[in-house]
Amino acid sequence: MKNAVSDRIDYIESSDGEDAGDEEEQGKVSADGNDDESDGSDSSSADSPRRSRPSSYSTTWPQSYRQSIDIYSSVTPPTIGFLGTPTLSRLGSSFLANSFRGRHTPDAISSLLKPFFPTPPAEEEQQQRKSSHTLLPPQIPTRRASHRKAREEHRLSKASSGDLPATARHCSYAQSVFNGVNVLCGVGMLSAPYSIKEGGWLGLFILIIFGVLAFYTGILLRRCLESEPGLETYPDIGQAAFGPYGRIIVSIILYLELYACCVEYIILDSDNLSSLFPNAHLDIAGIHLNAHLLFGVLITLIVLPSTWVRDFSMISYISAGGVIASVLVVACLFWLGLVDNIGYKNEGSLINLSGISIAIGLYGYSYSGHAVFPNIYSSLKKKSEFPAVLFTSFAISTLLFAGVAVMGSMLFGDATQSQFTLNMPHEFVVSKIAVWTTVVNPITKYSLTLAPMALSLEELIPKDQQKSHWYSIVIRTALTISTLLVAMSVPFFGLVMALVGSSLTMLLALILPCICFLSIARRKATWPEVCICALILLVGVISSALGTSSAVSKIADSLNS
Repeated sequence: MKNAVSDRIDYIESSDGEDAGDEEEQGKVSADGNDDESDGSDSSSADSPRRSRPSSYSTTWPQSYRQSIDIYSSVTPPTIGFLGTPTLSRLGSSFLANSFRGRHTPDAISSLLKPFFPTPPAEEEQQQRKSSHTLLPPQIPTRRASHRKAREEHRLSKASSGDLPATARHCSYAQSVFNGVNVLCGVGMLSAPYSIKEGGWLGLFILIIFGVLAFYTGILLRRCLESEPGLETYPDIGQAAFGPYGRIIVSIILYLELYACCVEYIILDSDNLSSLFPNAHLDIAGIHLNAHLLFGVLITLIVLPSTWVRDFSMISYISAGGVIASVLVVACLFWLGLVDNIGYKNEGSLINLSGISIAIGLYGYSYSGHAVFPNIYSSLKKKSEFPAVLFTSFAISTLLFAGVAVMGSMLFGDATQSQFTLNMPHEFVVSKIAVWTTVVNPITKYSLTLAPMALSLEELIPKDQQKSHWYSIVIRTALTISTLLVAMSVPFFGLVMALVGSSLTMLLALILPCICFLSIARRKATWPEVCICALILLVGVISSALGTSSAVSKIADSLNS
C-alpha cells in the first residue's frame, strides 16, 4: 500500500481535437504514470523534470478537496451536490448536469480506465478473455497491476460513499455554463447597487476591468492544469508550483473564503428577517436578544442539523436552484421599477474617491469562482470549449451584476443599503417574494458550503477514530457556532463582503493564478504573457491593499460607533 501511494497517479484526458468517436469515449485515462506507454507524447521524462517527480497530487492534505469542491460543478446523486453561492453564492448544485447524466456506476467508472492508445485487435481479444473473470480462475496480479487495482478500488469506494461525490467527467457546454454562472452569481449581486453608492457610477468600469482580468487568470489556471497530467484542482496547481506547502496555503485560503461565505449567509438572513419583523425580541435568563441577534441564533439552529448529514443528495437538489433564485430576485427588482413604478431617483456621484476602495472589494467579490474553475474544466466533455464556457459565464454574470447595480441605484439612490432587498417596499408582493427567496436560499446552501471545510478537518482525525460519527458532529457544530459568533460580532454585510473580496478573492482570482503560472511555466512563458501577468499582479496587489485597509478601517469605526 505504501508503494501504491508513492506511485504517481496520472490520468490523461482524451484530446478535444480528436475525431467524434474519441469524443464519445471521453474520459479515457492511463491508469499508471510509471508506464512509458501511458505517457503518450510525454514519455520522455528527461524533457520535463517536473513530470518525473514520483509524488502524487492526491496523497497530500487535503485529499478530499477534489470531491468536496465538485459540489460546485458537477456531481451525480446521491452525493454532495452543487452549492450556488458566489464564493460561493456561488455554490449551487448542477441539477441540470445531474439530470442529464444519471447515476454513476462502477461499470461506468471502469470504462474510464481504457488505454490512451488503441489496443491491437489480437491483444484486445486477449484482454477481453482475461476480463471475463467470472469464467476464469483469478490470476496472480503483478505489482503494477495491483497498484492499478488498488487505486481503482480507492476511487470506487469514494464514489460509492455518502461523504464524497462520484465525479462524472462529461459535462456539455451548456451544463458547464450553468455551473459557471451558478458559481459567479449569488449573494454578491445583492450589494451591486451599494457598490455604485460607495464608488460612484464610473466604478462600473472597475467591474468590467476585473471581469476581463479574472477571465484571463481563469485561462491561466487551465494552462497550469495542462502543464502536466494529474493536476485537477486549485491546490494541485499550488503544489505543482510551490510543492506541498503551496498546496496547503492555497487550500487554507480557499477554505477561509468558504468560511466567510457561511458568515455572510447568517448576516444576510438576520438582516432580512429583522427588516420583516423589526420588533421581534427575546428575553431569557436576563439576556436580551434583539431582532438581529434573535434571528441570527434562529438561523443557526435551523441549519445546524443539516450540517451533520453525510448524504447530501436531497440538499443538493434543493440548493440546485442557485441560478433560479438569483434570477428571481433580479426579476423582482426590475418588476418593482418597471411595472410597480415606485419612481426613480437622480442621485449618486460620478465617482466617490472616499468609497472607491470599498467598491473595489465588492466588485472583486463578484468574480470569486476561481476555486471551482479547475473542477469545471476537468468535468468538461470538450476541453477546447473551456475558454468559451468561461467567457459566456463571465459575460452573463457581468451583465446581471451591472443591470442590478444600475436599476437598484436608480430606484433607491443615496439611501441604498448593503442589500437592495432591505430597500424594497414591503407592501409590494414582489418585494416579499424577493426577501423570502433571499432568506430561504442561503439556508439550503449553508451545509454544502461548510462541507469542504469539515471534510478537510475530518482528515486530520486519527484513522482509528474516523469511523466514529461523533467527531464529525463536533467539528461541524463547532464550525457552525463559530460562524454565528463572527457574524454577530461584525454584522456588516457590505463591509465584510468588501473585506473578503479585497483580501481572499484578490488572492485567488488575480494574484495566485499569475504567480503559479509563472512558477510552472518558467522559461516557457512568452514575454507578452510575463508582461500581462506582471500587470495583473500590480493591479491585484494595489487593489487588495487599498480595499483591505479601507474595509478593516470602516469595520473598526462601525464597531466603535
